[in-house]
Amino acid sequence: MKFTEFTITTTAEAAELVSDILWNYTNYGVAICDVNDIIELIEKRRGFWDYIDDNLTEDLEKDVLVKAYVAIDETEKADISLREDLENLRINAEGNISVGSLETVKREVDGDDWIEIWRKHYRPMRFGKVWVCPEWIEHEPGEGEVLVKIDSNMAFGTGEHETTSMCIDLIQKYLNPTDVVIDVGCGSGILGIASVKLGAKQAILTDIDFVAVKSALHNGELNGVSDKIKVVRSNLLDDTSLKGDVVVANITADVLKILSESVKRNVKENGILIMSGIIHSKYNEVLTTYSAIGFSLREKVVKGEWIAIVMERTE
Repeated sequence: MKFTEFTITTTAEAAELVSDILWNYTNYGVAICDVNDIIELIEKRRGFWDYIDDNLTEDLEKDVLVKAYVAIDETEKADISLREDLENLRINAEGNISVGSLETVKREVDGDDWIEIWRKHYRPMRFGKVWVCPEWIEHEPGEGEVLVKIDSNMAFGTGEHETTSMCIDLIQKYLNPTDVVIDVGCGSGILGIASVKLGAKQAILTDIDFVAVKSALHNGELNGVSDKIKVVRSNLLDDTSLKGDVVVANITADVLKILSESVKRNVKENGILIMSGIIHSKYNEVLTTYSAIGFSLREKVVKGEWIAIVMERTE
């Protein structure tokens, strides 16, 4: 079987948004190629090599490439719709997020082995006492551990990205038994599902993307927690009477700023707000925005290019 490989040139800030768009057109995989990941690998592994060309990272482009693989017979239709979606992203992001050129390149690739290669890339991953596992792999968690199975064909959110893994770690730290958790921009539903498996009374998941909603519902069934999760297609919750003890938002810094007032109405007094998807240059902006509306910083965590923060609603 052959595929069309779509490659979109964007920025680190917008890579996940572009990835989310591409998932609407494929069940075969999306990959983010970020030079910063290479730089981080070089720095972490510098001691493993006798010599590294110091000019290597200077010569690399700073653009981020997001790739998706679309069946050949779907290419023409996907190409037209994809360009419209990217243009809408550019318009909506203007003044908030730098999306880069959004240049789109297509090429035909031999994909007979692509799905198997892509699936072999994923392995069970451990975050504290939470194991995240692709649905096609059998894994038995140890005593006191919980297993979250994810069909990562359907929407972004497998646990591999630093922003997601930091959220999983922080949920374990701040979640109390019987808490209600709200996951804003839920994607695959991984954070809400993990919360329920860790003891949350209920998890309410929201996303504006119908593919994400479908994926979260599917993964809820896959994990046997459908009775404890509620999935809503919206930015947040129209029902302000629904409030979370813990609210998690793994989005981007600029979107977090836009959502600041509406997020607050769904966080209980003294409730915990976990935010991730924040690049270093945007940290102070997010912190200032939320501090001004009654949230106090509890913790800051850094992984590579990304920052996650925990804030408590004190007003």
